[in-house]
Amino acid sequence: MGKQLFDRQQKAQVVPFFQNGAYYYRRALKAYRVERNLERASKLLKRAAALEPDNSNFLSQLAMIYTEMGNYQESNEILTSIIEKVDPSQTECHYFMANNYAHLGLFHQAYKCATAYSTEAPDGDFIEDNEELLELLMIEGEDEDPSFEDSDELIIKQETARSLLENGKLDEAISLLHEIIEEFPEFWSAYNNLSLAYFYSGNVEKAKYYLELVLELNEGNLHAFCNLLVFYYYERKDKEVLALTEQLAVVHPIMIEHRYKLGATFALIGKYELAFKWLRSLQRQGFEGDDTFFYWLSYSAWHLGQEDLAKSAWDRVIRENPSKAGSEPWENQSSLKDMTLNERLTLVYIASKSNQLEEIRHHHALKPQSDIEQEFLKHILSPDSHQKGSGAYLYYAAEALEKQLHSVEEKTFLSFFDTMLKVNSAKLSLKNANAWSAAFYYVLKEKSGERVTKKEVASAFGVTVSTLTKYERLVKNL
Repeated sequence: MGKQLFDRQQKAQVVPFFQNGAYYYRRALKAYRVERNLERASKLLKRAAALEPDNSNFLSQLAMIYTEMGNYQESNEILTSIIEKVDPSQTECHYFMANNYAHLGLFHQAYKCATAYSTEAPDGDFIEDNEELLELLMIEGEDEDPSFEDSDELIIKQETARSLLENGKLDEAISLLHEIIEEFPEFWSAYNNLSLAYFYSGNVEKAKYYLELVLELNEGNLHAFCNLLVFYYYERKDKEVLALTEQLAVVHPIMIEHRYKLGATFALIGKYELAFKWLRSLQRQGFEGDDTFFYWLSYSAWHLGQEDLAKSAWDRVIRENPSKAGSEPWENQSSLKDMTLNERLTLVYIASKSNQLEEIRHHHALKPQSDIEQEFLKHILSPDSHQKGSGAYLYYAAEALEKQLHSVEEKTFLSFFDTMLKVNSAKLSLKNANAWSAAFYYVLKEKSGERVTKKEVASAFGVTVSTLTKYERLVKNL
């Protein structure tokens, strides 16, 4: 594979499992106050909140950092959760939500939250600021269309669905998108997102049904055609990909949103020249895109030999989303198709630990070449679906191993996945994931000369000594 496969992943470190929420909270405050690293602070606070989900202090701090990052909808989701589920007495959440909605341009919702704060906390710490905000909101709302309340509701739901989709919470996204479609039957964006959600969850039949529905009810919907092209690409329907690419190549949309969609879609399927045409023209027109826009611009420019432009675009990616560091196009040259299966599984697993779901989902070379790889990918992209296939069990085993190793080291996981693939080829069940990971861990320690007892290992992985011994023999035989 050339140089280390995952130098770019910066060897994600996993802190021992016995750390509590306060530990991560202290580290988050240091990252926020001293280092001014909002991305790192938010990740540490998410860990703290996951360990202590009823700690309103952790949650409110995370919401404030999301606001600073410009993630207003995510911030409001947390603030709503505090009021409704954790601590209704935290009335200041209404004021913070009002500010977030104002930033989003949802003035009606902002007004409702600001009014709620005035009612519930007339002597609150933020009451003067809240009164000023209310005055501004009344001015902003004077010229609003009477139907703006419904518009606000739609935008909020759409943003929530988008957030769920991006974070792999597919079941929740599907449920909310169905709700949007029922309330707004001609909101085609929801149909397209619902189609994507079904596709990523593995239900290709339903995904295509909603795409066809959009194209039937809203003939010529460009987003639907672009999504259909992506589906064909992932299904390796080369003839259909070629035909639809030729059709879309001659489309010249007026709307910036459509040009962006075309460019990103062409980049995703590896048609970099077509992608560059649209993405570069948008940039020249002064389009201020997000990190995803500059991600695809950088990849397109790099593959066309425009290295300086690719690197300047990548600088924008990292500025807006530091977690993308390590996935530069010039560091990602080797095709996954040329890697062995255990190499691909290792790559995907470590990428998942860096929360690079978009790269896993969209990278043009990442096409499952076996059932176990497909199940493995599906579990990463839809962890809430409670799958029971070999690929899901393989992922559980990898997580159990990582928990004890406290790190994701490339060499170790290459060996681990190689061993587990031999287990699968030998028609042995991977269902007892903890037993397989315990056996591999014990053999690994034994080979490295470290002193560790079977009793200690069995206890750490939650299996019996006799089970460990049984699986140890199988691992050594393989």
